Amino acid sequence: QVQLVESGGGIVQAGGSLRLSCAASGRSFLNNPMGWIRQPPGKERELVAAISWSGSRTYYPDSVKGRFTISKNDAENRIYLYMNSLKPDDTAVYSCAASARYTGSTYTARGLLEYDYWGQGTQVTVSS
Repeated sequence: QVQLVESGGGIVQAGGSLRLSCAASGRSFLNNPMGWIRQPPGKERELVAAISWSGSRTYYPDSVKGRFTISKNDAENRIYLYMNSLKPDDTAVYSCAASARYTGSTYTARGLLEYDYWGQGTQVTVSS
């Protein structure tokens, strides 16, 4: 059974930082693109970070570029999301996701439909 389990969410003041972690089990995602997606209350899901399976390429939308950093630890089968300079607009449920596709080493999955496995999510609340 494939599982993605997020941790590290919580309540933080605006300007603060959080580190989210996602642990994968049931299969290895060493050769699959992965990402972090968030869903703010009452809004659509949006991709906030993507990483190629090699870790050599990352993608961020303008809304988080320069503030969020995605990374991976293949030995632990984990990915991370470092979030700095948090804003109230960053309040959302954050989920990690993995693609089942085997892609080139620099490919980043930027469409939500490209992700086949999803975690349950962890709540991040940024207070003003």
